[in-house]
Amino acid sequence: MKICPRCQKTYSDENLNFCLDDGAVLMQSNAADNSIPATVMINQPRPTNPPSQFGNQVGAQANWNTPNQFSMQPPPKKSKTWLWALGVLGGLMLICGGGFVGLIFFAAKYDDGNSNNNRIFIANSSNYNATNGSKNKNTSTGSTSVQKLDISKWVKGDTDLGTTEYSGDELLMGSKKKGYYYVLAAQAIYKTENATTRVTVRNVNEDKTSLGFGLIIHSNPIPLTQDYAFLIDSENKKYRVVRHIPGDEIVVVGWTRSAAIKDGTQENLLEVRDQDKTMNFYINGEFIRTVGNTDGYGGGVTGLYSGDAVQIAFSDLEITK
Repeated sequence: MKICPRCQKTYSDENLNFCLDDGAVLMQSNAADNSIPATVMINQPRPTNPPSQFGNQVGAQANWNTPNQFSMQPPPKKSKTWLWALGVLGGLMLICGGGFVGLIFFAAKYDDGNSNNNRIFIANSSNYNATNGSKNKNTSTGSTSVQKLDISKWVKGDTDLGTTEYSGDELLMGSKKKGYYYVLAAQAIYKTENATTRVTVRNVNEDKTSLGFGLIIHSNPIPLTQDYAFLIDSENKKYRVVRHIPGDEIVVVGWTRSAAIKDGTQENLLEVRDQDKTMNFYINGEFIRTVGNTDGYGGGVTGLYSGDAVQIAFSDLEITK
């Protein structure tokens, strides 16, 4: 005779190996030995899902309605240091009356369409406040207001990204390597919408550049996230217009020859007259081209651009409204 160790039901059929009620394996019954107490098994719900490789071990209490979880190590806690940094920066700006000069570095991708030299270095330099310096002030004549930016305050020296120095009323600026460009963007108060923005530029050493150099307008104060750039190559007497989105430079007007550009180390005056979402580009007072402002940053600012490790001298950066 066989007996079910779980429900204690007995079976006389010796060929039957499993209990017909609960499926437990049958055992031989020793009915003659009454000294051995019956084994009592506590019924447990049958598992519906097997344990995973990293789940509950044998003998551990299982919860079959909850999936097993496995973690090699806890995720790193997010640092809140940046909150302290922002607080310190804000305090410094309040103490200095907005005249605090900051510098933020970014990296983006440049693609000229012909090479794999996809590298850009850029920087953001908060401009010296109009209340702190004789060169950086607003002057008014009738209904015209002129903001003259003191770019001597944009000097950051020799960094991993580029070089800047101020000499002879000029800001000398360049990226560190070929295939890179270096950008400085002004504070949010120097807006270029419905204004005339101009700067004087010159190629200090008559070096060749495939990227160009020139004027940034309609820029997010965080550079190269949204802007337009009016650039020239004085050695080949060409100009172009590009715009930027995060990580990319998009050609709006490709390299175009212009007799208005002076070559060598001569100065060139770049000017953008913006009115009602229309940008009119001028070189040395000569009208060059009109481009619609469809992608500029609302309330965007001005800035400076120098590419291909060419040292460029910038002077007389101003905005007229």
